[in-house]
Amino acid sequence: METSKIKITLRSLLFSYLLSGLLLIVISFALYKLRLKESQVLIGVNLVYVLSCFLGGFLMGRGCKERRFFWGLLLGMLYSIILFAVSTLLNKGFASTPAQFFTTMGICVVSGILGGILS
Repeated sequence: METSKIKITLRSLLFSYLLSGLLLIVISFALYKLRLKESQVLIGVNLVYVLSCFLGGFLMGRGCKERRFFWGLLLGMLYSIILFAVSTLLNKGFASTPAQFFTTMGICVVSGILGGILS
């Protein structure tokens, strides 16, 4: 029996967000212990986006087996849109500039596509 595409998508997104949470905890611990600069933390956060979306796209590609490019793209877009929506709701307004949003979305989409292709 084939697993539904929706189930695969939700599982991949959940994995991506759990991985993001764990990696952000590691970054916050490093920030606390090593007194990292803001630029180093921003690089770390972007690496979290890359790794989470790449592995999520990889899972999507493995689960869907066809049109892996598309499924990786979808995961990256959903990841960044949900991230933006939650951030906006928690901050009671836009949490970032349009340039930051589109940069983050680009990072997530490209990483998801690469994960999907390499799956």
